Amino acid sequence: MTSSSTQGIKTVLHPVSDLAKAKAVYAALLGIQPQTDSPYYVGFDAEGQHIGLVPDGGPQGMTSPVAYWHVPDIEAKLTELTAAGATVQEPAHEVGAGRLVATVTDPDGNVLGLLQDQ
Repeated sequence: MTSSSTQGIKTVLHPVSDLAKAKAVYAALLGIQPQTDSPYYVGFDAEGQHIGLVPDGGPQGMTSPVAYWHVPDIEAKLTELTAAGATVQEPAHEVGAGRLVATVTDPDGNVLGLLQDQ
């Protein structure tokens, strides 16, 4: 089996065309206000899940929601995934506060997100 496990899907990012309208809908759905609220990202922490809203798909050009698997070692997981046939779409990079993210595509083009908190 592989050497590095995952900690499960804890983060899902949604591309949105109108951040204010989407924020209102997700606040109503989750029953809470966002913990992060900026012009480039709105994030809700609800029951151990993080739901993020990314205006216009952000710099990565997201066109559909992306689930992020939390992993203890993002580089090791990227190595394992590419050896298994995945293709790196977005290499690991820091997005703030020591958090690293990356995305890969599976053989059918589905986007899988990886997230490592340091």
